[in-house]
Amino acid sequence: MKNFEDIITQVLSQTQKIIFDKEKQIKLSLAAFISGSHVLIEDMPGVGKTTLAKTLSHTIGLNYSRIQFTNDLLPADITGVNFYNVQDASFNFKKGPVFSQFLLADEINRASSKTQSALLEAMEEKQVSIDGKTYQLPHPFFVIATKNPFEEVGTYILPSSQLDRFAISFSLGYPSKKAERDILSLNKKPDINTLNSLTPEEIQHLLNSFEEIYVSEEILDIIQEIVDFTRSSSLYITGLSTRAAITLVKLSKAWAMVSFRDYVIPSDVLEVLPHITYHRLESRVEKKNPDEIINEILKNIHIDT
Repeated sequence: MKNFEDIITQVLSQTQKIIFDKEKQIKLSLAAFISGSHVLIEDMPGVGKTTLAKTLSHTIGLNYSRIQFTNDLLPADITGVNFYNVQDASFNFKKGPVFSQFLLADEINRASSKTQSALLEAMEEKQVSIDGKTYQLPHPFFVIATKNPFEEVGTYILPSSQLDRFAISFSLGYPSKKAERDILSLNKKPDINTLNSLTPEEIQHLLNSFEEIYVSEEILDIIQEIVDFTRSSSLYITGLSTRAAITLVKLSKAWAMVSFRDYVIPSDVLEVLPHITYHRLESRVEKKNPDEIINEILKNIHIDT
């Protein structure tokens, strides 16, 4: 069996054959998967959000499903529905696309809040409840959702309860000039089916290794200090919740893993912090980008890196 460093190296190297110049975003997505969390990508169309999701699902080796969110999408279109079988005069459950290991919720904010809420139980408890009966989702279960900018017509605001289910958020942005030239120079679109995938045993080894990552008391002190500052400061409408604090611990552990360490250091916390806080902390004055949020926090607390 490979060690977790070799497994992570394989996923990163294979994914970067398709996704150019986005190593940080690939690592963040992989860290979220390892920690059992979910990802929200907010960006304009055409920058590779769907391609990242499809490629990552293949290189990790997960069953992939995609839901195109629209304003007429219903909760049953996501979770599934009971239907009457005339042959045996009974009701049977037809599973929806949420029953997959890797779910891409594409343009999630084009659906109403009622439809978005169909994912709440799935993302938090890895199950769905239909007509009083509970169905377990496949293991592992990982969601990447894409979100359009609010300036676009036909978008809805994501409720805070939905936003909080996503561990991290980030944007892909434009590629560098060199990376874009490499993309333009391709004779044909790369085939993700030629990439190597992890085996189920390697995936489980990766998830088991995550549980063994060491987090010191000093790291927990740093995380609590950050959380306390967001709650006591008058800069934000609401501070970070306990769930967000737990997420910060988990993502710091996972970032240590993708950095090939079995212990967390302060820089791991700082690497993931902007992406954990960006969609959770709302400034009382104006919307701030991830770098501005992290700089604001670091100005008020001291962290030795």
